[in-house]
Amino acid sequence: MSDSKFLTIASSLEILKINLLTEEFAAFALENNFTDQDIRAIDRTFSYLAQRKEQMTIDMMLRLSRLPRKNPKTFENFRFEDVRGRDTESLKALPSLSALHAHKNLAFIGPPGTGKTHLAMAFGYACCQQKLKTYFIKMAELNDMFTTARRTGNEGKIISNLVKPSCLIVDEVGHCVFDAENTRLFFDLVDRRYNKEGSFNMVFTSNSMPGTWKDKFNEDDSLLCALDRIFDDAIVFKLSGQSHRGKNLETIALTTSRNKPDVSSGITM
Repeated sequence: MSDSKFLTIASSLEILKINLLTEEFAAFALENNFTDQDIRAIDRTFSYLAQRKEQMTIDMMLRLSRLPRKNPKTFENFRFEDVRGRDTESLKALPSLSALHAHKNLAFIGPPGTGKTHLAMAFGYACCQQKLKTYFIKMAELNDMFTTARRTGNEGKIISNLVKPSCLIVDEVGHCVFDAENTRLFFDLVDRRYNKEGSFNMVFTSNSMPGTWKDKFNEDDSLLCALDRIFDDAIVFKLSGQSHRGKNLETIALTTSRNKPDVSSGITM
């Protein structure tokens, strides 16, 4: 009987959080005269249960992430072949999630329709597939969230919740203006994530370069500190080219006209 079966069973038991040592299971198998066929059946059963549990965890991560479940944006359905440039290999390396484990923030900058949000969502989707907690939010929603938190006195709770995810994706930076109080909350969020332990990063998308982001905030000194932390060790992808939106658009040209009235019957057709 191959040792690999015991190793795979042990791996499945670990995923299922069943406290059973390999030696203990092997002794149980000997006592009950398990054949190789018996061990294979047990291995398949535990493997199925472990895979089922992992898929349930992934599904929960996706549900909590706020990423679209229907027609998800993934690296698999992003057209890397349409991307040209000297550093395309850096873009193709994103699915490895090395940026997250290296604590490198990401920013996708470019005009509408160039794939910024697709890439950001794909990165978050890949994180969820690795059972890493992810959260997607548009900048305008973040602004509203901060405003509501201030009104209800829940600023601390909101910031703590946004610090927890391994990957925090902020979409459409520059589409709204933060007042002074919300700017300070934004700074607090970035600062706390900057000092976070473990594997983590932030992902941003914007139509404008980071140098212009300060125009959408108040309290410039605080913002500049926050921006320093965002881009202290980051990778910025500047995308350009034609928009992908409307590529499947089908235009059908039709002409309508009014028929002349039928004088003999007095009826207009």
